[in-house]
Amino acid sequence: MKIKVKLTVWVGLLFAMIVALSVLSTIYINRLKDDTGNILVSNYNSLEYSRNMLDALDKIHKDSSLGTKQFIHFINLQRKNITEKGENYYSDNISQFTPDIVKNEWQIRKDIYAIMNVNMKAITRKSELAQHTANEATTIIIFTGTLCFVIAFTLLFNLPSNIANPIKELTTSIQQIAAHNYEERVHFEQHNEFGILAKSFNAMAMKLEEYSNSSVSKLLIEKKRIETLINKMQDPVIGMDQDYKILFANEKALQVTGLHRENLIGANVQNIAMTNDLLRTLVKDLFQEKEKIAKIEPIKIFFEGKESYFEKETISIDILPTGEKEIKKAGYFVLLRNITPFKELDLAKTNFIANVSHELKTPIASIKMGTDLLLSEPNQTENEQSLIKGINEDADRLLKITGELLNLTQAESGNIQIRKSNYALDEILEYALDTVRVAAKQRNITLINNTVPHQSVSADKDKTIWVITNLLTNAIRYSPENSEIKLNTSNDNDKLKIEISDEGQGIESKYQQRIFERYFKIPGNTNSGTGLGLSICKEFMEAQGGSIEVRNNESGIGSTFELVFPKMY
Repeated sequence: MKIKVKLTVWVGLLFAMIVALSVLSTIYINRLKDDTGNILVSNYNSLEYSRNMLDALDKIHKDSSLGTKQFIHFINLQRKNITEKGENYYSDNISQFTPDIVKNEWQIRKDIYAIMNVNMKAITRKSELAQHTANEATTIIIFTGTLCFVIAFTLLFNLPSNIANPIKELTTSIQQIAAHNYEERVHFEQHNEFGILAKSFNAMAMKLEEYSNSSVSKLLIEKKRIETLINKMQDPVIGMDQDYKILFANEKALQVTGLHRENLIGANVQNIAMTNDLLRTLVKDLFQEKEKIAKIEPIKIFFEGKESYFEKETISIDILPTGEKEIKKAGYFVLLRNITPFKELDLAKTNFIANVSHELKTPIASIKMGTDLLLSEPNQTENEQSLIKGINEDADRLLKITGELLNLTQAESGNIQIRKSNYALDEILEYALDTVRVAAKQRNITLINNTVPHQSVSADKDKTIWVITNLLTNAIRYSPENSEIKLNTSNDNDKLKIEISDEGQGIESKYQQRIFERYFKIPGNTNSGTGLGLSICKEFMEAQGGSIEVRNNESGIGSTFELVFPKMY
């Protein structure tokens, strides 16, 4: 706790206790005043009226008219001063006997004494209550006063030492540092101003000790060792400081960029990039905001007598200076990894899949044609029909897989044929909806088209229909029966957006990016599929200059796929 806060808390507590003591004293004094006042105002008056009524009864025997008048006067005052339980009963009895006071004198005197007895008991009870209040007040005031004394006593003995002792220890440590004893440390465990001061002092001492123990020769040896290690690396590496000044570049980096070491080392990378296209490509993302950095693609470079592919990685060097807690920027690494062998293997794999898919597509189509003919034949048994339907469904599945593999190989090879033009969006959406209506009807799923009519989109019609149909098919597959699938369109910043929303179980946020990876399936998903459809959708959308994203609905039920098409020109 900080010293200022500690002082505020303790002094404030003492002040609060003194205020509480004053308030409690005032409250209990007022309560004692009220208790004694009630005795005087209510019970004393009743006793006085009763005594006067007894005097009036004595006067009746001497002067009947005057005694009766006085008696009636005091009984009326008594009836207006009813303060205790039972007093009203006796007062009413006396009033009933007033027409013939002398005849009922004995009963009247008995009721008067009863009223006096009731009030005497009340006086005794209220006196005991006042005494209890006084005792309670005495106890609480003594307790509060004792607590104030303890707090004041604690402050008197602890506060000066809490402030003076750390200052004394810090002064001694400063004197040790002045005497070049850099191993001196201040050990304050408090989390207050002195603790912060101790941490700053220790950080300063650590830096002084580090500088004292270092030597130029050690630094030069370490620098040489690091430079040799970097030069031996088989991947091109370029290092810069926090101001983008080039510190080193190994031999592979010099060969790739075609630059000479004397022209590169010590120069600002921005100045060199102005005259070297490759270096400009390597460092451009250093000067872009993270949100605007485009998707990193392999870089094609003619290197070592052939066309090679490199994967670039920019590494930010962040360090924690000795004795400090704030991380600071120290520079950047640009590392190029030669992925040419992997690229060649990937190309071979793509060609193999394309060839196999082409070879399989024809016999599978023949099998499906044969099963379609067999299904049209009459006089087949139920088992034969079931077997032929199973073969037909397997053939459909195989045709779908080979079709997706062909689309995938087309995307991987970069040979996607895009034929963009301006099309009526209504026509594209209706075609896609007609394709899936039968499947939706079988599961009693309602397709709702909320799109704005008479809109146009700049896209490849066939591939856009394929993407929308694939998303609608997935929505039907993963939605419960008797649900709804909605299509919506909107224009945002000259971009056309198409949204397809379902009422399925939704997609966990950790899988929302991975579902666009090839062959990826959400764990625990029992629905059949190759895991290629969404990957191909992404490839087709990006080839058209658009994008595809997914998010869960705000209602918490289902998900929404969003297709974004660029502005029409």
